[in-house]
Amino acid sequence: MRFMPIRNKPSILAQKSSRLTKKTLRWLIVLSTIPLFGFVTAFGIAPHSPSLHEVEIKEVVRDLYLPEVLPELDASSEQSFWRQETIRRGDTIAAILDRLDVDQHDKRDFLLAARDSRAMRQLQPGKIIYAQTTADGSLLTLRYFFGNEELFLMEKTEQTFRMSEQKIELESQIQMKSGTVNSSLFAATDNAGIPNSIAAQMIDILASEIDFHRDLRRGDRFTVVYETLIDSSGEAAKTGKVIAVEFTNQRKTYQAIYFQSSNGDFGYYTPEGESLRKAFLKAPLDFSRISSGFSNARFHPVLKKWRAHKGIDYAAPTGTPVKATANGKVTFAGTQRGYGKLIIIKHDDQYETAYGHLSGFAKRLSNGARVSQGDVIGYVGMTGMATGPHLHYELRVNGVQRDPSKIALPTATPIAKKDLVAFQNQAESLLSRLDIMRNLHLASND
Repeated sequence: MRFMPIRNKPSILAQKSSRLTKKTLRWLIVLSTIPLFGFVTAFGIAPHSPSLHEVEIKEVVRDLYLPEVLPELDASSEQSFWRQETIRRGDTIAAILDRLDVDQHDKRDFLLAARDSRAMRQLQPGKIIYAQTTADGSLLTLRYFFGNEELFLMEKTEQTFRMSEQKIELESQIQMKSGTVNSSLFAATDNAGIPNSIAAQMIDILASEIDFHRDLRRGDRFTVVYETLIDSSGEAAKTGKVIAVEFTNQRKTYQAIYFQSSNGDFGYYTPEGESLRKAFLKAPLDFSRISSGFSNARFHPVLKKWRAHKGIDYAAPTGTPVKATANGKVTFAGTQRGYGKLIIIKHDDQYETAYGHLSGFAKRLSNGARVSQGDVIGYVGMTGMATGPHLHYELRVNGVQRDPSKIALPTATPIAKKDLVAFQNQAESLLSRLDIMRNLHLASND
């Protein structure tokens, strides 16, 4: 037997081990840098690589130096933010400043500086107050558009608040937004960057076509074209009106176009020129939940027995505004047995509506008063036989309560023939805008 001499040359196994060690280190370095570059890739094993039992595996540990993480921003820094608050019924500026998280020192100084302000005595529910504050609650600027295009402006200069009230010229700009309903309509409009006042207009415009209390579904889509009014500095001062809106509810699409006729009348119409304003709104509240529907047999929660429920109950917080569903004359505003505080409106010889369990009536509302569709006539409460705050609403035809969801109600007058060409031209332009925005939204979701 012959023995080969041993030479000073590394064995094949040692070479493989050395190559593996270097290769392992290189891969460790590559893998550790992936989070730094912000991409992800996939790795596989080459088909002709040696199996793991053929090589010696050694653990190699090396220090990897990563860049320092940037420090978090200081929450108490002087970075400022613009916020907005909608004025509520019975609001005071002090309550609004509290909701804006303004610190007590600035709140006191503001109230002192604004003690003689006309605007602060004209806090109109539904309007918006804009405030610029720092993270720690320091108030820098507050703006409120009141009256007939007048601006209340309070600015902090050298730790002192300076107030001005002046009439301003506003310029209209067109905004287009789209969204999809995943939980609620207002959540969807918030996600799309649509102001609450525009969302409320959308509901009002389509209230005769869509029952937003019962018909809304996940996946419903909407596109809206609306005005934003800007001041001379180019900053958004307030939102204007909806010019066009499209809403797809349960796969059925509704469209509305704003148009002002030659005689000054204005409203919202279908692309064919039919008025969207029905004689009656589908619901007397902007947004709520139906707690009890129209029924011939319902277990009464107070009387504890079965009886007919000849109306619809809308559950809503106490103080929620209640609207007249049609033009008419108030024939009763007072208290009546189980209804509690009740309003009855006569609309013509055939139709009448009733609004029960109210907490109160709108100012200057009395027997004989004329009201228009959409006017606030009272506020949700729980007077009379009620176990919680809600509105009991009835539609009566020839003195008999009828289910509003199952009765055909008359519509308003369509576009006049003399205005039809002007309307068609305006509708064509606005429908093109809706098409563009809808398609962009759908493409972004694909």
